[in-house]
Amino acid sequence: MKELRGKVRRFLKQSQASHHDIDMDQLCEIFLSEMRHGLAGLESSLAMIPTYIEVGQDVPADQPVIVLDAGGTNFRVATIRFDDSGNASVENLIQKSMPGLEKETSKEDFFATIAQYMTDVAQASEKIGFCFSYPTEILPSKDGRLIRFCKEVKAKEVEGELIGENLLAALARAGHKGHKSVVILNDTVATLLAGVSASHAFTYDSYIGFILGTGSNCCYVESNQNITKTSGLDDNAGQIINVESGAFDKAPRGTIDILLDKSTLDPGQYTFEKMFSGAYMGPLCLKALQESARQDLFSKTVADKMLAIDNLQTKDVNDFLRSPHGPNVLAIICTAGTTQDYAVVWYVLDGLIERAAILVAALLSSVVLKSNKGTNPCKPVCITAEGTTFYELKSLKAKIESYLRSVLQEKHGRYVEIVNVDNATLIGAAIAGLTN
Repeated sequence: MKELRGKVRRFLKQSQASHHDIDMDQLCEIFLSEMRHGLAGLESSLAMIPTYIEVGQDVPADQPVIVLDAGGTNFRVATIRFDDSGNASVENLIQKSMPGLEKETSKEDFFATIAQYMTDVAQASEKIGFCFSYPTEILPSKDGRLIRFCKEVKAKEVEGELIGENLLAALARAGHKGHKSVVILNDTVATLLAGVSASHAFTYDSYIGFILGTGSNCCYVESNQNITKTSGLDDNAGQIINVESGAFDKAPRGTIDILLDKSTLDPGQYTFEKMFSGAYMGPLCLKALQESARQDLFSKTVADKMLAIDNLQTKDVNDFLRSPHGPNVLAIICTAGTTQDYAVVWYVLDGLIERAAILVAALLSSVVLKSNKGTNPCKPVCITAEGTTFYELKSLKAKIESYLRSVLQEKHGRYVEIVNVDNATLIGAAIAGLTN
């Protein structure tokens, strides 16, 4: 097996996909440079979007707020209120289909559909927190102008429009009275705020929101004096910055990454998250396995079957790693070969997950270092993490935590704690709606 593992390692190295070839310190420096450029309004692959949302305001108790959550195939509506201890109570929760998924939808119909979804809760509060997880320019008013839709939503007329303003107009047309305020934020920012809410029993030095599910993104708290591209900010205050980290384009990509990127609907875009997020990890592993087959790492029968696969999901990768001889597509293919075929699959998949862990750890390390927080082990930086890829993909979370310890704690004397909050996006949207 040692010889076989060596062959796979040489294959990954030749494909420029080996984790051994990633210089963590160098990658962090490059990421930090892109962050600084983005904050200054200079050319950068990181948008570093100001959210105008601060951290630290007291959340009022026993006041209801309407929360909306749009960002995938589902659209959620609920009301939330917090008790005196900061615990959230989620009520009236419903889940509907995201408008514009089935067919092209006009601007009027898009917002009318959301207003209709809100029928039962529209009069529950004058405050709305709207978690809207599509590329959006956030304005000082806390409204957001949609840059573009993704995730298969078809509503071109909404692009370039103000989300909150149009929603309020739709509610008025539907006959709902009263003056309402809307705060727009994305799922990463909502996740950070949920971490703030859940940490009332512990003191953290700062907060980070991190998403690693279908896609990936990160946000953190930055001092306003460092956001030089935006004028009129209070230099004595700070706010959450949406990094849009999935768009980072300076990571060391290999031939397999480039092959995958060319096969996507948006080649050249969001190349960083295509190296490790849930939507792409399965297809990336398939490219690697098929290239392994072409280079004779498998027995002939297994190689032929591997080359015949036209689709592999991240779930399939996870199923194999958790049960290499179980009822999953890769294990079934390997039954036509030898014990070594199973091992080749395992080594290839584990190698790409190891690389994914280093890339994620470099991202999180860079953000922690940029925040200049977490130097006291008794007051670490709280990383609130969301996403099934982060928590479910075998060994990924443990590998990320190991790299974070070696880079942040051992080299830089920075301390972090990763936390998970149930209903994070809903709770974070509620906090934003109540405190802004």
